[in-house]
Amino acid sequence: MTVSNPEINGHDDYVRIFDTTLRDGEQSPGATMNVEEKVAIARQLELLNVDVIEAGFAISSEGDFEGVRRVAQAVAKPVVLSLARTNQGDVERALKAVEQAARPGIHIFIATSDIHLKYKLQMNREEVLAAVTRAVSFAKRHLDHIEFSCEDASRSDWAYLATVCEEAIRSGASVINIPDTTGHAVPEEYGRLFAYLRERAGGASGVVWSAHCHNDLGLAVANSLAAIRNGARQVECTVNGIGERAGNTSMEEVVMALKTRKDLFGVESRVNTRQIYAASRLLSQIIGQAVPANKPIVGDNAFAHEAGIHQDGVLKHKLTYEIMKPEDIGIPSNKLVLGKHSGRHALVERLKELGVEPTHLDLNSVFAEFKALCDKKKVVYDDDLLALVTEEARHAGEHYALAALEVASSSKSTPAATVTLNVGGQERTASSTGDGMVDACYKAICKAAAANVTLNRYTVKSITRGTDALGEVNCLVVNDGMTVAGQGAHSDIVMASALAFVNALNRLELRRHATGQRPTGGP
Repeated sequence: MTVSNPEINGHDDYVRIFDTTLRDGEQSPGATMNVEEKVAIARQLELLNVDVIEAGFAISSEGDFEGVRRVAQAVAKPVVLSLARTNQGDVERALKAVEQAARPGIHIFIATSDIHLKYKLQMNREEVLAAVTRAVSFAKRHLDHIEFSCEDASRSDWAYLATVCEEAIRSGASVINIPDTTGHAVPEEYGRLFAYLRERAGGASGVVWSAHCHNDLGLAVANSLAAIRNGARQVECTVNGIGERAGNTSMEEVVMALKTRKDLFGVESRVNTRQIYAASRLLSQIIGQAVPANKPIVGDNAFAHEAGIHQDGVLKHKLTYEIMKPEDIGIPSNKLVLGKHSGRHALVERLKELGVEPTHLDLNSVFAEFKALCDKKKVVYDDDLLALVTEEARHAGEHYALAALEVASSSKSTPAATVTLNVGGQERTASSTGDGMVDACYKAICKAAAANVTLNRYTVKSITRGTDALGEVNCLVVNDGMTVAGQGAHSDIVMASALAFVNALNRLELRRHATGQRPTGGP
C-alpha cells in the first residue's frame, strides 16, 4: 500500500490543521466516544476542511482499531492516520487500520527528553535513534505520509533533538512534530526551538514542521502561534480545546487568530470557518461536556455585549468592539426555522445548512422526533435541531436504552420514580424514592441496570429560550476509577436527566470493553 501525498512537500504556504480530537481529545476525562460518534465527528471535521484527522491509537484496543478503520472509510479528503509507538507491532497495527483510507498516514512517536528516557523508556540516546530509524524506515515501505513526533520535545536537549529529527527525515518522515507534551514551554522559547531545529536539522526544508501544544499554563494557542511565526506549517489541535489535563490547542482559536490577524502572520489555514460552531456544538453534545460561556470564539458570551459603552459602540458600528462576525464561524441566528407544518424536504435542507449530512441519519426516526418536538414547542430553533440529531446518533450501539419513565412528586409526598430499561435486549423495571424526582429517577435506573456508580457532577441548562425550551443535562459519573460524562436533551427536564444518566452508563460500558492493554498518552 503506497500512496503519495505530493502536496505535503509542495510550495503552498498555508497552515495545515491536524485535528486530534478523536485521539488526544478523547483521552480527556469523560470524553470517551463510541465508533458511530467518532464517525460523526470525523464527517464534521471533513466539512470543516481540516487537513489531517488523527483517528485514534490503533494498537490500544479493538475498539480503537475499529474506530480508526471506520473513520478511514468514512472520509475522503483529509489524511487519516493512527498513532503508533516505534515498535513494529504498533506500526503494523496502525498501517492495517488505515489501509482503506483514501489518503492514509501514520504518526510515529518516541520520547526524547532525558527524564523520559531514564524513567519511562529506560533507553539511552543511541537506542532511541535506532528505534526511530527502524520504525520510520519500515513505515516508509508502505506509505508516504509519515509524521514523526519527539515526545516531550520542549524539555529535550536541543542538539540531541536536532539529531533525532534529522534521522527521522533521513528515514522517510514527511512531517516533523515538536510537541510541548507537558505544557511547559512559553511562546518565545517554543518559537526559538522551531527556528533552531529548522536551521540545524539536515533536510529540514523538505518537510512540514508541526506544533503540538498542551494547555497546562494556558499557553497552548500562544505557543502554537509562536511556532507558526518561526516556520511551523501544521498545528495539532482539538475542537473546543479538549484533551488530557488542561487540554490541547483549541482548533477554533488558532484558526480564527490566523484569519483575524493575517496582517501579522501572513498565512491562514484552509478551514471552512462557517462550520466551526456546528463542530463545537456537535462535540459538546456527543461527549456531554458543555462549552464554557466565556470560551473564546464558540462560548455563549463570545459575541455578547453587556456594558453600556460597548453596546452603544456596537450599535453604531460593530467593528468598535467586534473583531470577528458571528456568521464567520457559523453561529445560527436562533430565528424560527421550522414548525409543525414543515415537511421532510424543509427539514433536510435546514440540517444541511447547519452542517449535518442527512444521508448519515435515520431520517424516518429524525422526522418523527421533529414532528413530536413541533407539537410540544411553539418555535423550533437551530440548536433544537442540532440537539435532536445528536440525540438520535447517541443511541447507536447502546447497551442500555430508556424504554419508559414515570415520576410522581408533590409537596406532601416523597418523590418516586419507576423506570423501564432495555438492558442488552431484555427489559427491566425498577422503582425508587429519592430527595427529588431526579434523585429518585437515578436510583431507579441504577436498580434496573444493576449499576453501582457515583454521581460527581450534574448540570442543567436551557438550549434555547422560553418555558418550552429543550433542556440539556450533563452529568459526570464514576465507577471503579473510571470517569465518564453523559448528556441528554428533552423538553422535560426529568427525562433529559434520565437520558443523560443512561448515556453515562453506556459510556461506562464502552470503557469497560476498551480497557485491558489500552495504552494512552502520546505527544
